[in-house]
Amino acid sequence: MALSTTTSARGWAPDLSAIPAIDAVPDALILQTSTVAGDVEGDAPAVTVAYVDDAPAGFVAEGAAINEAEPPLSESRVFTGKVAQLLRVSREQFTQDNAARLLSTSVTRAVTNAANAAYIAQTAPVSPKVTPPAGLVNLDGVLTGTITGSLDGLIDLAAAIADNHGNPSHVVLSPTAWASLRKLKTWTDSAVSLVGAGTDDAKPFLLGLPVLVSAAVPTGTGLLIDKTAIVSAVGQVLVAQSADAYFEYDSVALRCTWRFGANAVHPERLAVFTVEDAA
Repeated sequence: MALSTTTSARGWAPDLSAIPAIDAVPDALILQTSTVAGDVEGDAPAVTVAYVDDAPAGFVAEGAAINEAEPPLSESRVFTGKVAQLLRVSREQFTQDNAARLLSTSVTRAVTNAANAAYIAQTAPVSPKVTPPAGLVNLDGVLTGTITGSLDGLIDLAAAIADNHGNPSHVVLSPTAWASLRKLKTWTDSAVSLVGAGTDDAKPFLLGLPVLVSAAVPTGTGLLIDKTAIVSAVGQVLVAQSADAYFEYDSVALRCTWRFGANAVHPERLAVFTVEDAA
């Protein structure tokens, strides 16, 4: 008789659930601040994203020949890495009321936190390694700046991105950077916050852009992002459960994995800045 999943022990065919990332980890920064271009499985394959660097156009006299444009045809390769968590839970604990739900929530938080940390601050791999891919703050070619005493530095960075034909879509800040910005006052010796913090707390917007505050961002650091300049590969969140993996312990195995990666098509449309404490 042929071996099959229908006749084998559950350890040979553990339960596996594939959940779209937007449903499983909707708060992940990579889903909010990048353009998802595809999905791959494995550390070696990459998503290759083709894009065109626009060639200039100009005036031409009536009846004159129009010169042929030659826009550069470029591509960006997006490698991915996999974050994972494995839990061993006693059978008795797993069968308690709400245990499965609470553990599932915990795993989701852990995967989201790990993904955010990697997306923002993962160190670049040393050649010939290509994964885990570098976080946004470690990409080459991004703009840099410092915000001191006012929002002028942020305004200058937004203008620089616009000069590079970008369109900023999000501001991502560490909690300390957001706190420092909320301490900025409307004028010297004023108690009125420039961004509205006070009795009614500040709305999470700067320069009309939504602000995302995340502990994944290094202390005192912020990013000004054009999400169309960042391409990503995002897979499904895979959750598996097995009652046989830890058979001798009378325990249940819970595993969660998520593969993703990102790269900047136009790093000059991304800015990383530090915020000096206003206190």
